[in-house]
Amino acid sequence: MTSIHITTVILSGGSGTRLWPASRRRQPKQLLALVDDRTMFRATVDRVAELPGVETPMVVCNHDHRFGIRHELDEAGYGGARMILEPVGRNTAPAVAAAALDLAAHDRDPLLLVLPADHVIRNDEAFAEAVALAAEFAAQEYLVTFGIDPTHPETGYGYIQSGEAIADGVRHVVEFKEKPDKHTAEQYITSGRYLWNSGMFIFRSSTYLNELEKYHPKISAAVEAAIDTGNVEANTIELDAEAFSESPSESIDYAVMERTDRAAVVPMHAGWSDVGSWAALYDMGEHDDDGNIVIGDVEMVDVTNSYLRSDKRLLTAIGIDNAVIVDTADAVMVARRDRTQDVKVLVERLREEKRSEFDTDGTEARPWGWFRTLDKGPRFRVLHIWLEPGGKTSLQTHDHRSEYWIVVRGIARVVLGETTRLIPAKDSVFIPAGEVHRLENPEDEPLEVIEVDFGTYVGEDDIRRYADEYGRGERRG
Repeated sequence: MTSIHITTVILSGGSGTRLWPASRRRQPKQLLALVDDRTMFRATVDRVAELPGVETPMVVCNHDHRFGIRHELDEAGYGGARMILEPVGRNTAPAVAAAALDLAAHDRDPLLLVLPADHVIRNDEAFAEAVALAAEFAAQEYLVTFGIDPTHPETGYGYIQSGEAIADGVRHVVEFKEKPDKHTAEQYITSGRYLWNSGMFIFRSSTYLNELEKYHPKISAAVEAAIDTGNVEANTIELDAEAFSESPSESIDYAVMERTDRAAVVPMHAGWSDVGSWAALYDMGEHDDDGNIVIGDVEMVDVTNSYLRSDKRLLTAIGIDNAVIVDTADAVMVARRDRTQDVKVLVERLREEKRSEFDTDGTEARPWGWFRTLDKGPRFRVLHIWLEPGGKTSLQTHDHRSEYWIVVRGIARVVLGETTRLIPAKDSVFIPAGEVHRLENPEDEPLEVIEVDFGTYVGEDDIRRYADEYGRGERRG
């Protein structure tokens, strides 16, 4: 595989609604550390970094997630990686088309290894072997997907019906199947001809674009227009919202793979999971003697076969079995383990009711770090602010509120009007309404600040920003 150039396209547009309340629209599961101490996005980046012949990854992600994704890329050593920002979700076929068209604009036609950002693969060696085999056939103009040998009649996955062998370990695709009911899934397993649909692919960039143009030209036209009229800044492409919205919302499966005669599948045995529910996380984890998985500050009595997770505060449980309890900063979710797929039904209700808990737990990523809303009322708000080393907010003023900044960790450099001050831990500074100010972290360690806002109005739109040569980006809003 070392002689074949491969560009990984990491798709990071989903929101992981079935893992609410940990996963939210603005903090999706790929930016959470759910399996180990890395985010799922970072684990994906690390995995492909070990593959021979694989170049710097490209990322297609939701516009709202850009700061978190860029931070993860920086931490992984890929600060120059290309990012394509989707203004609206249009599924995987347009997302991959955007990456392929951007490469074509630079006269490049590599193999594209298309990977969702939020999947788990436990056997990296088996994954690498499958990619190496699939790459050989992708180079021969096949569009190759990776199928997972099913271990049980799962109703939460789509399936691939495999056909005649093309070569050892590679087979023709007969058909893609929707998520089945339990009886149908059992028939699939018994037949021995069906694989779980992993949603991972490898194909030559030009092959994909040619097949997409043949079978779904509306997608090609819309995405090309979105790139042509979009905004390009450094290594980031912001697709034009109006043009991209004209694209049909289709998966690669529907738009291309089900129609082309070039579809092939490589069965993969790599401990794969799409981590599509809390039950899936339970199945993947290490259980105690009572069959429980316990994460965080949890006390329990007579609890069995359950998943209990608390982000911060004490979670207690008594006399339950086969349950999932997840406690976050602003919400608690309790479900039977066999009903966790239905979390998406609950989340859809939150969306319809325009509940803030659908969007966020109060945490917002920014280029310099993040902030979390701890409490708020009509005339006040309390924030926990975290700045990475070297991080700087924009130069700004507020018309309707004043602020107190209390440094709780590190040393803050505060620009206040015409003066600049260093504020050590345990000290504070007052920011009057209307005063130009900025918060900076001059140290090599993170800076943490508690901000207390008070005034006649403390909304996000009470902010004026002033561009200068020092600003790294907006702080909020």
